[in-house]
Amino acid sequence: MQVKGRRGPGREALETPRAAGLAGVVFALLLAATIVLMRLGIPEGADAASAHGFTDPTRRGAVQTALALIPFAGIFFLWFLGAVRAHVGEVEDRFLATVLLGSGLVFTATLFGAAAAASAVLAVSHPAGSTPSPETWDFGRHFAYGLMTEYAMRMAAVFVSSMSVIGKRLGVLPRWLTVLSSLTALVLLFVSSNVPWAELVFPAWSLVLSAHILVASGRRRAAGAP
Repeated sequence: MQVKGRRGPGREALETPRAAGLAGVVFALLLAATIVLMRLGIPEGADAASAHGFTDPTRRGAVQTALALIPFAGIFFLWFLGAVRAHVGEVEDRFLATVLLGSGLVFTATLFGAAAAASAVLAVSHPAGSTPSPETWDFGRHFAYGLMTEYAMRMAAVFVSSMSVIGKRLGVLPRWLTVLSSLTALVLLFVSSNVPWAELVFPAWSLVLSAHILVASGRRRAAGAP
């Protein structure tokens, strides 16, 4: 007797990466929006020399919106990480899979730390839009950007490079995507801490990889359809 409505394990394995792959697209868009808003709200360079500009409601609103988006970006990144591991499948290398998982988790934690630092910058300018002291402003700004560009993006570089090696060794990624992953890892590792806006390459790469996972999952679904 056949029970209707139940899904076999093969069908679940086929559908899970596709559903989680959508989370990668959402993560990429949320992270890109967060980076742009943070860059606009807490600028670097000449505009950041004084804390007075931070009392501008537009800048404060940009930072507040970015801080509201970061928790959701972290949540969707964990789903994206699951989609990546599901796409690799049972043939994954345990060493590289551990590096991939560990760097992804550290990236998420460091991203949340950068958000907490930016939140502290926002908090010290209260009440009534008062201006924080220059020392407090500089510390909070440098701490937030240090966590994001020096540490979070370098953990992202480890995540991307490990995915590139996995894709090349196991053949789960096309050659052009492994090359793109290697270039992305180099930019995140050596450029993002010195060139503003360079960290946007990570959400861009995540979007491309998510799109590939969705397309590959769709092809497997079509091939497995009766």
